[in-house]
Amino acid sequence: MIPVSLLVVVMGVWCVVYLTDTLLRSSSTHRIRYESWLASRGLMLSPFHVRWQTTVFNRLFAYCARINPRALHLWFNSGLVFGIVSMVGSVGLLVKTLQQTLAQMTSDNPRMESQQALQVVVPGVNLPTNQLGYFFTALLLSGVIHELGHAVAALREQVRVNGFGMFVFVLYPGAFVDLFTTHLNLVSPTQQLRIFCAGVWHNFVLCLVALAFLFLLPIVLLPMYSTGGGALVIEVVQGSAADGPRGLSVGDIVTGLEDCPVRGVEDWSSCLSHLSHSPQTGYCVPVASLQPSWAHGRAFKRLDGTMDCCSNNSLTDLCFSYMKPQGRSSREKEFACMPVRKMVTGTPVCRNDNDCAAHTHSVSVCVSPSLENQTRFIRVTHPPNTHMLFVGYPPHLQYAVSLTNFIPRFTFLHLDLPVFLETFCKYVVSLSGALAVVNSVPCFALDGQWMLNALLEATLVTVVTDRQKRELIGFFLLLAGSALLAANVALGLWMVTAR
Repeated sequence: MIPVSLLVVVMGVWCVVYLTDTLLRSSSTHRIRYESWLASRGLMLSPFHVRWQTTVFNRLFAYCARINPRALHLWFNSGLVFGIVSMVGSVGLLVKTLQQTLAQMTSDNPRMESQQALQVVVPGVNLPTNQLGYFFTALLLSGVIHELGHAVAALREQVRVNGFGMFVFVLYPGAFVDLFTTHLNLVSPTQQLRIFCAGVWHNFVLCLVALAFLFLLPIVLLPMYSTGGGALVIEVVQGSAADGPRGLSVGDIVTGLEDCPVRGVEDWSSCLSHLSHSPQTGYCVPVASLQPSWAHGRAFKRLDGTMDCCSNNSLTDLCFSYMKPQGRSSREKEFACMPVRKMVTGTPVCRNDNDCAAHTHSVSVCVSPSLENQTRFIRVTHPPNTHMLFVGYPPHLQYAVSLTNFIPRFTFLHLDLPVFLETFCKYVVSLSGALAVVNSVPCFALDGQWMLNALLEATLVTVVTDRQKRELIGFFLLLAGSALLAANVALGLWMVTAR
């Protein structure tokens, strides 16, 4: 479901804009002045759509079109080849995505959704509202670079650019260039193809640049931030398992989960996954500590069949199981309710009693927390503080905190700067890549329509001499591409909103 608050805000803003526009246009006093003001600033208003156009950037486009003509010729020829390949590849990708969506509709496996290369994005549903700034900024940047490619390619082929503009449709921002149609129709199909393919080519290049910057980010930020020394906590969810006086705090550096070292966010995730799928870790405790002074509780079965021996509902005690030192040959288990922090602080981990014999000089046994199924006891190391002790389902700990690999070298540096750069680059990679794919699809009203028409004119003119027949072939191909894209969008929206 789309959040009601988001719908109310969007509808409210557009209602105010539309009513203000209607009142000013219907006013005999302000109409002429208002329409002149809109025209002088290149603004156009319609329901759920605001458009702005200017000629300010025409000189910049012309300057870019004159830089190293030979290199630009090679550049846009590469874009032409990429455009043709991407047109075929985008159709294949959409077919595969449609098959995955149909398979997901008949399956309850949640992992199938994460395997899809393309997904419909709906703000507030599968896009968190706190990520909207990243999303719209990256989308606008991708659109501007896309149109920059069209404009420079057009000027290189002697096609006039009337202007550049931006728009907002409902929530989504975008950009466009206005090309002189007469000039565009006079150039050859190959020249047209260079112009039409330039947009998706520049989106692909932007995607590669953002991806390279993402991988080089640790090197770029090396003078200010270090990596490999642990995972830095930048946010703790209030009321979560990691919150509290002995929990994690913003600025803490996590260096280990039990005996699993944590050098970064990837290690944090892999360690939690490993601990959740492995048997509960044990701890080497001296036999002298397992005396009746610890008030051994009488063990009883929980509803899931596991054993418990702490009946006092204490937040500091935990039931531990171990093999009786006198009866190891019979493999008889004994249970003891003990103060957990005192028992596990500074003790080595173990899987059985033999591990304790190798790590300690005194006679010790391996005690393991007796917990419910899928529940784990985890010591979180974050020096110089004492261990944070977690009891619960490991994925809950993963969602309780936000971490980063980048640790500031100086106190005045902001913790969120690397996170901002990393997240923004990821959005640019995703959205610029998606624009390259979607705009390559041979579909009505997209770049793929003009790319296909120019390609057919450049390749079929000697095979199919009748222009009407070539247009008919193009029409049916566009119809098929449009149906394929529409099916993906419709089913994708249904999957996102209905589930």
